[in-house]
Amino acid sequence: MKYYDDLRSFIDALDAMGDIMHVTREVDCDFEPSAITRRSYEIQSPAPLFHHITGVESGFRLFGAPASLSSRSDMPYARVAMSLGLAPESTGLEIVEALSAARHKPGIPPVRVESSAAPCQQNILRGEQATLDRFPIPFAHDKDGGRYANTWGTLIVKTPDGKWVNWSIARVMKVDGKRMVGLIVPSQHIGQIWAEWVKIGEPMPYALVQGPAPAISCVSGIPIPAHADEADYIGTLAGAPVEVVKAVSIDLDVPATAEIVIEGHVSITRDCQEGPYGEYGGYLGSGSSAQPTFHVETITYRDDPIWPMSITGRPTDESHTLWAMGLAADALTYLREAELPVKAAWIPEDSTVHWLLIVMPENWRELLPGMSSEELSQRIGEVLFKTSAMMFIPKVYVVDDDFDPTNLREVVWVLSTRVHPVGRRAVFEDQRVIRLPQCYEEEEYVAGKGAKVVFDTRQTTRHLHASFEQGYPQEVRQRILDNW
Repeated sequence: MKYYDDLRSFIDALDAMGDIMHVTREVDCDFEPSAITRRSYEIQSPAPLFHHITGVESGFRLFGAPASLSSRSDMPYARVAMSLGLAPESTGLEIVEALSAARHKPGIPPVRVESSAAPCQQNILRGEQATLDRFPIPFAHDKDGGRYANTWGTLIVKTPDGKWVNWSIARVMKVDGKRMVGLIVPSQHIGQIWAEWVKIGEPMPYALVQGPAPAISCVSGIPIPAHADEADYIGTLAGAPVEVVKAVSIDLDVPATAEIVIEGHVSITRDCQEGPYGEYGGYLGSGSSAQPTFHVETITYRDDPIWPMSITGRPTDESHTLWAMGLAADALTYLREAELPVKAAWIPEDSTVHWLLIVMPENWRELLPGMSSEELSQRIGEVLFKTSAMMFIPKVYVVDDDFDPTNLREVVWVLSTRVHPVGRRAVFEDQRVIRLPQCYEEEEYVAGKGAKVVFDTRQTTRHLHASFEQGYPQEVRQRILDNW
């Protein structure tokens, strides 16, 4: 296992295993990089690295699909695993377990280095020179409201008293060279911190970090508890503190090895229209909303910087790999803290974060004496739907452990044959609903409330599978395997 402390060493490692597609011809910055990246997701090709972008200073590069499925079929989750310092052949369930386990270990706080030792400050732009027009920011989809300056970068903010620092990913749209507008959801951590700045009537300092160490991008995109610092959690995963440097113009620390850092302040009113944007549910956007303005004041960057991007849409992209694993780890952590003997949690990539599978061991009834199957489903829903992360999940399936939840073919078989057409479900009415999940009606989005459900698919008596593994004597299977 190896922890990659900057984006470049990570790209080199992917390249060595044949998982980088070098695009050396010149590409138009409007749509070509995004369209190539989107196709790379859909055919599971190597991750595209663009070396020449029209209208952009020579040396600037774009990097697409940083944490999607690998082109290596023998290690499909290698990009996510390697980002987190895990072995490239790690399974999805192993990654979820690692993310959950790190929640219970002491955090390792970051360490500050001098600016002379920080590659992210090799070049500094101030005033009118600090313009987004210098950088290759493409349109993600042709129906979007603008060029999206953030799809895989880390937003760093902190509360006015400095006690809570939050690193997160949120979509941010370029307005012009000096302004961006970002989606700030009140219930999310960045929204809670922004609300504190609004209370005191002062614009919120922010840093938008493009291309930090891959673990930083990954952890920024998954849920961890409020008031916990992502930097400390990343240090736990890495086994060493993250190196940070003081930002040039604001009172924030930023990752020292980042490719690009944009510094400025966020307005205290929702004064600019953001969107539409094609989201993880797989559909192009169709509306916009008033969101705060991110004013660009200072930009620092490495020589020959790399700007990473995630082009969300139909499966499979970073939303369906990394973010889904983070949500599953969050669910697993809370259920085990509630003393429920959950064996695993998994969100199938092809469900676009609309299904969550909770896997129970065969002896769960012995571990929970006196609890019926219906009561267990109810309890699981009560625990999960109180958490912030589960506002994104409308459907939970409680399943047996006699199949591989990461194998979509087996998932479809189980859900098709074990979900009762009418009963065996626990429905939770009037749950929090936001517009990102695609399965609700307009009136539910307006009200911010809708139903969520836990489906009970467990078998009272386990049925043997009509399969090679369970349908033949062991000696017959072994003879066949020996002669295959």
